Amino acid sequence: MKRREFVGTISAAAAALPFGELPAQTKPKDGPVDMVALRNGEAAEMFDRGIAEMGGMGRFVKKGQTVVLKPNIGWDRTPEYGSNTNPELVGRVVKRCFEAGAKEVLCFDKTCGENWNERYEMSGIKAEVEKNGGKMVTGQISSMFVECKIPRGVSLKSAMVHKLAVNPDVFINMPVLKHHSGAKITCAMKNYMGCIDDRRWWHKNDLPQCIADFATFQKTTLTIVDAYRVMLKAGPRGSKPEFAPVVKYQLISTDIVAADVAATQIFAAVAKQFGMGIPYKLSDIKYIAHAVKLGVGTDDLSKLNVRRIAM
Repeated sequence: MKRREFVGTISAAAAALPFGELPAQTKPKDGPVDMVALRNGEAAEMFDRGIAEMGGMGRFVKKGQTVVLKPNIGWDRTPEYGSNTNPELVGRVVKRCFEAGAKEVLCFDKTCGENWNERYEMSGIKAEVEKNGGKMVTGQISSMFVECKIPRGVSLKSAMVHKLAVNPDVFINMPVLKHHSGAKITCAMKNYMGCIDDRRWWHKNDLPQCIADFATFQKTTLTIVDAYRVMLKAGPRGSKPEFAPVVKYQLISTDIVAADVAATQIFAAVAKQFGMGIPYKLSDIKYIAHAVKLGVGTDDLSKLNVRRIAM
């Protein structure tokens, strides 16, 4: 099949993805919405609709606060590969934070490779952040990391953590949903690996447990899962744009474990639809169960106030 024919085929398949594959919408409950699952819009537009459903950006960002954004900017790839977080989404979040009264918005990641500025630029994220008034901060300089104890850690007892991730006013985790050769799926909790200096140690010392352990430490205000494109294989770097079809999903959640649960469901649905990659079950993503055991969040979406929105 020629590339043009293939792209046309996957675009048609994306349009046919059933909305019902998103997390079930619960009956209205008292109190704020815990999660919004969106489908079939542009990334920035879905965020605007979703955050409004959550009660607006002012629910999470107060006047005078410093906001830290942690997208995935690990790889020297342009957006069509699905390797990094959608740049338009990141830019829109920066804009809405300032509108809610943020004093400053800082964005960082420890990239996979020392040429961090190249990755910031190639991803498109640097341009979007700076266009909307935010500031990019390096994650590659050792002096930017401080040792922190992980009191509830099982395997991970301490870590060198980026200063911006230590007790921030507002911390917004912005992972991209994609395949990972080691963890099977990388999404919300695994995105924290860009907050620490030595991720190789995690890979050698029970990676799923380390992911869950660090999630007991990291203070997170909001998780925004970018699933506009979903890389179904060759992750986490990606090798072909065809492996990351445009499917136009997004999740916004106050519970990071629930975000990973819903993201796993979406990944499985997309993998089945395209006949590409593996439709993983929740039991395959070991760090989810570990995080539940440690009390990080819930894997039972029926306990949450969930909304589903088709754009």
